Amino acid sequence: MMRIFLLAAVVSGIAVAVPKVVDGQLGYTTEETAKPIRQTTEQAPVAAYAGGRDVVIAADARGHYLSNFRINGKQIAGLIDTGATAVAINRSTARQIGVYLTPSMFTYRINTANGTTRAARVMLQSVELKSIRVRNVEAYVLDDNSLGATLIGMSFLNRLTSFQARDGKLILKL
Repeated sequence: MMRIFLLAAVVSGIAVAVPKVVDGQLGYTTEETAKPIRQTTEQAPVAAYAGGRDVVIAADARGHYLSNFRINGKQIAGLIDTGATAVAINRSTARQIGVYLTPSMFTYRINTANGTTRAARVMLQSVELKSIRVRNVEAYVLDDNSLGATLIGMSFLNRLTSFQARDGKLILKL
């Protein structure tokens, strides 16, 4: 039962983000060989250091919180998604950050806005955002055609002391 609930929560986060990805908001293609593309200044993820171990992210024009994260030591653009139970990445991103998968690892079936896809559960060594670093973060890897960008979900956010959206900014505290 818990597995079904977890998958439903991951799917809800993906369902929210996939239309944004297709719309090109996150700066990634959705092809099998998805690679980061150059973003304009208006769309570039921004994270501003707020002092101490706090990080402030300004919302973009659409109210989304985008930033550059370091996942397993590699810089990855991501969308913070409080509706996603876990971090969600695609296969291309997994390869980029050194997560290698076998077909037998894709044991989860997930329904997304693009249809049903397979997913593999993995543990990320670290997810960093400026002065915040969280180790051993649960994540799900989906096919590239099902997820064109990285979603930073609650498996990261729940490890923080707090996070709060206020005045067009997301404040994260470790």
